[in-house]
Amino acid sequence: MLHYQKIDTPLCSLIAVVDSEVLITVRLAPAGCPPEPEPGWENGAPPLLARCIEQLQQYFRRERRELSIPCRPPGTDFQRSVWQALREIPFGQTWTYGQLAERLGRPEAVRAVGQAIRANPAPIFIPCHRVVGSDNSIKGHPGGADMKRALLEFEAFG
Repeated sequence: MLHYQKIDTPLCSLIAVVDSEVLITVRLAPAGCPPEPEPGWENGAPPLLARCIEQLQQYFRRERRELSIPCRPPGTDFQRSVWQALREIPFGQTWTYGQLAERLGRPEAVRAVGQAIRANPAPIFIPCHRVVGSDNSIKGHPGGADMKRALLEFEAFG
């Protein structure tokens, strides 16, 4: 069974969704407009979901720089390798899509890295906002360019 909880943050509204062991997804929306849960998701706070919410609140209060909730989002092996590598980018820093592809040992896979980032099911926990174009351009975020820019600015002044 999947459990969800809505939360408003200074930058966005979101829903965090967990099963009994791991974070499954995070859905972002503009502040004050929380996304709607899927049919069959239960509103509630099992211990893991409560930890997710607590860590998000600490992050947005600037008391926590990294979120440490276990994630096991569905995806291809390549997507999961990209998402794991994203969790290695330090708070307040950025890598380019090319740097990430190099890190994965797949320098030719820059576009595939971008596609995996756009498909990231758990933004913020899997910090895809920390990846920018080689010219520092903002693109490829599940919450859109404005959300990515806001998260980068938030971390830059953290």
